[in-house]
Formats: sequence, structure tokens, C-alpha cells
Amino acid sequence: MSDTSARITGLDGLRGFASLAVVLYHLTLIARPELSETTWAWLTQSPLKILFPGTESVLVFFALSGLVVALPALRSDFTWTRYYPSRLLRLYLPVFGALILAAVLIIAIPRDPATMPTGTWLRDAQATTVTPVSLLTEASLLRESYDIDNVLWSLRWELFFSLLLPVFVWIAIRFRRASPYLAALAAGATVAGRMLEMDALVYFPVFLLGTIIAINLDGIRAFAQRVHTRMLWPALAVLAGVLLIASWLARPFVENDSGIADVLWGLAGVGAALIVLLVIVWPRLRRGCERPTALWLGKVSFSLYLVHAPILGTLGYLLGREQWWLVCLIGVPVSLAVAAAFYRWAERPSHRLARRVGGYVAQRLEPRTA
Repeated sequence: MSDTSARITGLDGLRGFASLAVVLYHLTLIARPELSETTWAWLTQSPLKILFPGTESVLVFFALSGLVVALPALRSDFTWTRYYPSRLLRLYLPVFGALILAAVLIIAIPRDPATMPTGTWLRDAQATTVTPVSLLTEASLLRESYDIDNVLWSLRWELFFSLLLPVFVWIAIRFRRASPYLAALAAGATVAGRMLEMDALVYFPVFLLGTIIAINLDGIRAFAQRVHTRMLWPALAVLAGVLLIASWLARPFVENDSGIADVLWGLAGVGAALIVLLVIVWPRLRRGCERPTALWLGKVSFSLYLVHAPILGTLGYLLGREQWWLVCLIGVPVSLAVAAAFYRWAERPSHRLARRVGGYVAQRLEPRTA
């Protein structure tokens, strides 16, 4: 078995940390109305921001998907007839389960939007009612905005990438010899996407960066083994972290609607891809992502990502805006506990079903050999 086909365990831990960071980010949004401007600036415009990046963590997910979803497509036994039904079920079934959970919470615990300040996450990004139409449209993953389960906006892009995977793999293979230039082009494209306010141009290049890593994985590992400068990886880690949150760090000096701010915001995708790359090449970082706690977080990361927003939203309305500190105190353990249960009873069974259906479809559609 080649290195390319081997599972990179540390990436599971990275996914877990990224999911937890999104939870913490949403908690800061709940606390935001009750925090002073000074406190908010201290939290978000300093290196502390690296502990709870929001959309930036989602970009890490996109780079990870570009890598780990593309890797199986490079194996000799891979078939598209097996991939598509399996991948779609792995995405949609947990989404359906999370939406049912969210709908139950919204119906069981009334939400009065008048109790929340205008322009806040609880007011603008959390549904107060659920209808069959809104439930079905969010479940389709084709809407541009989501409020029954706020995080599903990113699953929409995961869906598009999954459907277009043959294109991403073909591009990465076709231009493999020019991979550094292709990666630079992808980095420039995601920056341009921010400047032009084109979401597809922002997110698809981040997936492509992950796919480029997948195509060149063996070469990247071989290069890393030849590197003898111990300070290279820590320096790249600092660079990746700075790029990831550069748009926040620069806010005291740069206008939010300026071109410079857009460039810095676009560089977050480059930082996300660098973080994924570093987990592969830097043993110390990889070992940190392979610790038992990190691997457990990685195991339930998708479930945690799907269920935490409805839970935090419910706690926010149930306890009230003044009790934001209590939402923060109990929101994380409750979200983790529900995620563990959701993984056991919803996500893991859906994965098993997806594998079975994928195998069945492949058996039916693929030509039989004598």
C-alpha cells in the first residue's frame, strides 16, 4: 500500500479542533451584544482569535475535503458508480437528522425574536418557526441561507464539490507537473473571489488546494523528510495562523470595506490549506492532532458541527441574552454530549448504509468481468 492510500490520522484531529473552534465562535456571537467594544476587540483583533475562527475553520474543512475526498479517487479500485450514491448519502442523511433535531427544539422551546437585538446571530441566523417548506428547502442544501440549522450553508458547498470531484481531480492530475503554479493560481483566485464577492470563486479554489495536496501527497512527504531546518515548520505554522486570521488582526488599521481587507480575508483560504499541509509534514503538529482527545473530537466532528448551532440557539433563547455566560458555560458540554449521541445513532448508521448502497449500486451498474 502506498503512502497516498494510507489514512492520515492527524487530519481527523484537525477536523475535530476546527469543529470545536466553530462552536466557540458561535458562543462569542451570542456573547457579543453584552460585551464592551474594548473586550470584543481584545478577543477578536489579537492572536486569541486563532482559538475561535468561524468561517476560517470552515475553510479548513474545505481544504480537508479537497484532500480526503480526492484521495480514494486515486486508488485503482475506485469507481464513480460507488462514490456518488455513497457520498451523497453520507452528506444528506446526517443533515436530515440534524434538521429534525433542530425543528424539534424550535417547536418545543418558543423563540421570541423581539428579545434579541437586531443584527445579532440569535436574531438573524436562528429560525423562530419551522414550516414543512422551510425544512425541505434547507434539507435540499440548495438554498443560499439557512436558519433552522445555520451551519448548513457550508454543506451546500461540500455538496457542489462532491458532485464536481471528477473535475477537481482531472485538473490536479492534468497540471500535476505545474502544481506549484496551479496552487498559486488557486490562492489568487480565492483572494479575487473575496474582492469580487463571488462565493464560488472564494470556496472552490480552497477545495482545489486540498486536491492538489492529495495528488502530490507522496512527493510532499518525501520532500518533508529531506528538510533539515527545524525552524521551517514552526515558521510556516505561524504564517498559516496569521494568514487564517489576518483580516481580524488588521481591523484596527484597515477599513473593513477596503480592498486590502478583502485581500487579507481571501488569504484565509491559503492559511487553511497550509494548516492541512502542516499536519501532514510536521511530526510535532501531527502528533498533537493524534492525541486521544483530538481523535475523539475528530470522530464526532461532523455531528458536532451539525447539531451545535440549534442547541446554542435554543439555549440562547431559553436563558435570555443577559445569561450569555451561562450559555457559554453549558453550551460546549451539551453540544459535545449531543454530538456523541448523534454520531452513534445517526451519523455512524448513515455511513454504514451509504457504504452498502454504494456497493449495491456499483455491483448493479458496473460491467461484470468473466
